[in-house]
Amino acid sequence: MELKTQVKAEDGKQEIFITREFDLPVELLFKAYSEAELIEQWMGTKVIRLENKNLGFYQFETSQNGNVVFRANGAIHRVVENQKIIRTFEMENTSIGVQLEFLDFEKISMERSKLTIQIIYQTENQRAAQLKLPFASGLNAAHNRLQEIAISKR
Repeated sequence: MELKTQVKAEDGKQEIFITREFDLPVELLFKAYSEAELIEQWMGTKVIRLENKNLGFYQFETSQNGNVVFRANGAIHRVVENQKIIRTFEMENTSIGVQLEFLDFEKISMERSKLTIQIIYQTENQRAAQLKLPFASGLNAAHNRLQEIAISKR
């Protein structure tokens, strides 16, 4: 079965590209990436802090049985509503390091939109470590939840 969220990683590069078309207006897709309540629902993680603005900051955390199993944070450099988010992303306790992410939101029609994410890693080895994780399937499943949750919020 083909994943709706596509992850492309060319050999010899320090970047990956992620693309996905959604049956959602671009405004709703953007909200799913910029409002804590929606992020928590589709990512399945707790939003500890979210300042989705130019020069903002965010922190996410997931716990199981009282133990933190995932923590990520970053700086938000630029936000253009319904169009773009530029941010860093770092997962704690991994060797992957800080990533630079460019999220572009595109209106296809009144009810369809496209998300393109370019992620740049410091080294090819860091990118390779990310791709060894169940990254593509996990992101696809999260995007599927995003679509379902956002439709129910209409």
